[in-house]
Amino acid sequence: MDPRLTELLTPFLKFLGDQEITAGSSLRDLGLDSMQAIELLFAIEDTFGVTLPDDDMNDETFATAGSLWAVVSAVIDADEPSGAPQELAA
Repeated sequence: MDPRLTELLTPFLKFLGDQEITAGSSLRDLGLDSMQAIELLFAIEDTFGVTLPDDDMNDETFATAGSLWAVVSAVIDADEPSGAPQELAA
C-alpha cells in the first residue's frame, strides 16, 4: 500500500488509536462512516490525481484499507501509458 493512502486514512479512523493501518484493517471497525467515506474519496482523487469509477463506490471497496488500495492502484495503473517510455524527438 502507498504510504500516502495511510496518511489520508488516519484522520478518518477515529478508533485507530496507536494501531498500524494494514491491508486487512477494517475501515468500518476503525470508525469510517459513509459521510467520511465520501470525504475520503475526494481526498484520494485529489492526492492521486484519479477519478474512481462509480461502479467501485460500494461497501466492498471501502471494507478494508487493502480493498480500497486495490481499486485506487488499478485506476492509477490504467491511467499510466502502456509500453516502454517514449523518447522525445530532437
